[in-house]
Amino acid sequence: MSQDLNKTSALTVPCPKCKTELVWDANNPFRPFCSDSCKNHDLIAWANEEHNIPGDSLHDDVLSRDLEQDF
Repeated sequence: MSQDLNKTSALTVPCPKCKTELVWDANNPFRPFCSDSCKNHDLIAWANEEHNIPGDSLHDDVLSRDLEQDF
């Protein structure tokens, strides 16, 4: 049997921050990022609200104090 059939090709993905190709495996503790630096830059971008997940615009103007009820 050929050794090529026994080998599995490694999955490579681009780092979301710098686009460097990296192997997706357990040896990279920063997955999906290539490094601690890229991971931290992404975290800072979320903290600065440079990234967001779109929500339901129907509830965008509701504040938590609007939800409080007196019992």
